[in-house]
Amino acid sequence: MAMDPLSLQEYICSLDPATLPRIIRICSGVYFQGSVYEISGNECCLSTGDLLKVTAVALQKVVCEDTETGQTTELPPTFKGLFQPAPAPAPRLTPQGPLLQGGRQRGLTLHQVLGQWDRWPQPLLCHAIGPRALLLHPVYEVHAVMHLRRDVVKIPSSLEVDVEDVTEEAQHVHFARPLLLSEVLAMEEALPAQARILEGPAGPAIFESSWVPRLQRGQQLQLHGRSCTWRVLASAPGSSRHFLLSSAYQGRFRQRPRRFTGVRELAGGLQPGRCLRVVVTQDCEGRGRDVPPLGVGDRLEARGLWGNGPGTHLLCHRHGGEEEEEEGEDLLLPLDLGGSFVEEGCDSKKYGLVELLAQQALPCEVRVVAPDPGLERDTLGTLPALRLEARLDQPFLVGSFCDEPEEGFEIPPRWLDLSVLLSEEPVHPPAPCTRRSRVEELTEAFYYRLLAQLPGGTAPPPPRPPKPAPAGTGPGGRHPSAPSPPPARTRLASPLPPLPTPARPSTYGWRGPPRDAGTESDSAEHDYETVDNNVQKTIHKMQTIFPF
Repeated sequence: MAMDPLSLQEYICSLDPATLPRIIRICSGVYFQGSVYEISGNECCLSTGDLLKVTAVALQKVVCEDTETGQTTELPPTFKGLFQPAPAPAPRLTPQGPLLQGGRQRGLTLHQVLGQWDRWPQPLLCHAIGPRALLLHPVYEVHAVMHLRRDVVKIPSSLEVDVEDVTEEAQHVHFARPLLLSEVLAMEEALPAQARILEGPAGPAIFESSWVPRLQRGQQLQLHGRSCTWRVLASAPGSSRHFLLSSAYQGRFRQRPRRFTGVRELAGGLQPGRCLRVVVTQDCEGRGRDVPPLGVGDRLEARGLWGNGPGTHLLCHRHGGEEEEEEGEDLLLPLDLGGSFVEEGCDSKKYGLVELLAQQALPCEVRVVAPDPGLERDTLGTLPALRLEARLDQPFLVGSFCDEPEEGFEIPPRWLDLSVLLSEEPVHPPAPCTRRSRVEELTEAFYYRLLAQLPGGTAPPPPRPPKPAPAGTGPGGRHPSAPSPPPARTRLASPLPPLPTPARPSTYGWRGPPRDAGTESDSAEHDYETVDNNVQKTIHKMQTIFPF
């Protein structure tokens, strides 16, 4: 049977911790009808009729009141002084009539006094505090569970509300606790299950998908279980479009020849134990006798790095032309040399995504030559190129909307978290079709965030136009009169030096590194030539080299 209402302070002070948990109902007081207050930095709302399950009580402090002056001091729970009942002409008795047991003989500790406390404080003496009688007012921190709150609520017992104990009549009450999808991910034994969204995803959007805006408060979901697919982060070169490809994607790829701007990028494209064959697609001026010029159509084979530090060079072999009898020559190209190169001899076979990643290291550049037949519109099939950046093994949950149970989606809880309430309603098989999740387009901000989290370093910022070089300096930030470093042929180089400043445009197009002073004249015969004079020859060579 429910007891008469008491103040929260009276109820908690008379509560036997051995009987916890207890269920109490808010009856009346300062905080009623939805009043909002802050507890431990979090907003909490207590309304008349709300139920709380008290799970623990912890002593925070004890307020000592001088019975003569009314002055108060606070005692910590660790206070070591002993208390005795205060002598008085008319001893203050509890309504039941017991004085504190054992107080006059040997004194009681603070916790012993509070253990015999029954609603009304009794005057006490404590020589460690002073000669006058004191009244003790304990303040407890009440730990309670509330319906639809994720965290345990911590309430001071001094909160001015009236409560009644309804433990016996409320035994059947279930205090539903919201869960995050990231928590549901670890509860596979509870899936499949229906869920209601209590709070949609916070923060900026990550997917450019039609199903994401529907993840709003009140939406009913079916959660089917963990997805067994993995993802590949991809981007469309020359555009601001970025994607996540599921391993279930059924489109077919063909490798595209990689393109390299400058010798440094060419060196970065080397793979251990493999040579890299490229064709020069833009004239590049040399540097004296040590670095001859490169012309459109020249075929190079990059073999490895030589030297150390600023003297690092890329060892290449330039093959002789079709009309030349010589077999070619070895070149040591400085890493800050400009130029434009395209990979040759690229495989023309068609691959599925899983097969492609088993053979080709990432990143790599591909083209979708056969779109996924399961998609109504495969966006990737319309792109001229696709750069596969990295494989991601982030866990996903398979879900569907209750009003569209056959059409599913795959949601990454660690990137796109929701607060949900699981229900007892059953979820009937089969699992939904998740074709729509085979290709997810990403927002640009989230793409760069993912790129920054990849192993091996930070992501580059979104592309910006190159800054013009200061007057009187060359494209690498070096004055034209400064000599270039001599090639070093000592040993295999360690990690590459920092990237040079981007080249700046000239009247004749993009210039390479400056010429060495004293080795070349400034006559017109050394100016850059446009590729117009070699167009026909270049087209012919490209058609014989590349499959598409």
